[in-house]
Amino acid sequence: MRPFDRSTVKVFVFVDALGWKQAERYGFLREELPQRRPLEMQFGYSCTAIPTILTGRRPSEHGHLAFYDWAPEKSPFRAMRWVAPFFRPRSFWRRGRVRNVLSRLVKRLWGFTGYFQLYAVPLEHLPKLDYCEKTDMFVPGGLAPVPNLADAWQAQGLRWHVSDWRKPEDENFRIAADLLARGALDRAFVYSAAFDALQHDRVGDDDALRPAVERYAERVRSLLSALAAAGRPFELTVFSDHGMTPLRGTQDAPAALAAAGLAWGKDYASAIDSTMARFWWLRPGAKEAVESAFASFRGRWLTRGEMEANGIWRDDRKFGDAIFLADAGVQFCPSDMGVKPLAGMHGFDPADEDSTACWLSTAPVPPGLRRVCDVFAAMTA
Repeated sequence: MRPFDRSTVKVFVFVDALGWKQAERYGFLREELPQRRPLEMQFGYSCTAIPTILTGRRPSEHGHLAFYDWAPEKSPFRAMRWVAPFFRPRSFWRRGRVRNVLSRLVKRLWGFTGYFQLYAVPLEHLPKLDYCEKTDMFVPGGLAPVPNLADAWQAQGLRWHVSDWRKPEDENFRIAADLLARGALDRAFVYSAAFDALQHDRVGDDDALRPAVERYAERVRSLLSALAAAGRPFELTVFSDHGMTPLRGTQDAPAALAAAGLAWGKDYASAIDSTMARFWWLRPGAKEAVESAFASFRGRWLTRGEMEANGIWRDDRKFGDAIFLADAGVQFCPSDMGVKPLAGMHGFDPADEDSTACWLSTAPVPPGLRRVCDVFAAMTA
């Protein structure tokens, strides 16, 4: 086994939702980062891709597919069953500002250290749901028992830095640039999420996206300058988890299920996200009734083979008994994630060209790097 190389400083800049199409369209750092490759998205969302990036494992192993799962026996929100009847009218409790305040309160009371948001999940459903991101995924032990990036770099005896996802982007880039310029690091992971929010609102809008891409380019150039000032050999890579698909239509799952006369928590349980609806069958006949209710919807039921290929099959039914995936661009609305459609969304079939992620680097692309799930190996090689 060859000695571990500590001489070369390696910096990895993660820009959420900087898809391959956007990177190429705007010529993002084409001269500075000439080694470029599209990456196949990990099936799911950012909450799926980030733990995959941080561990190199698929959702079937690290357990993160979407935020909420049916788990009545181990729901951390079981105590809320006593107050659920007071969450009426639903229209008030689904307001964005009310949800944000309530989310902060729940996060504090339950002691969650990871990202937490109630979104538009019906509050009466919470006592029977589990939440996947209770702990900070980026710190050592954050995805235990699966080792994460911080665990790996720490075990390798490296001087490392992982950005605090709670801090503003500009601050995270400044902190990283300062540490790199002082020669204080061997490895750095710089986290950036604001481009994802911008794309959700303004996907395809050059007037909004081009200036944002250029701001990221300037931030990365500041890191390159800091690395040059430190005087050590270095490699810098910008990569992403997915792109963004423009809105092409909506479909109303709650209305279809209500029209079928099905009761949540008795006949079936569901977690309806923006692009996929996951179901757990609780009574005989529920499966056939839901399939009939979804017969006119644009999309398809995933086969077990597709779920296994995408790393989202689990024998314990954690992710559901069945998953309906919407066609690219078609959003479930309303859903547990929101009551209005967004201009852009991700989480469709990884084969959708708008979903493709990117790898842009000063160094040759590592052999075998084809998918987002391969990024961890490249960061810890």
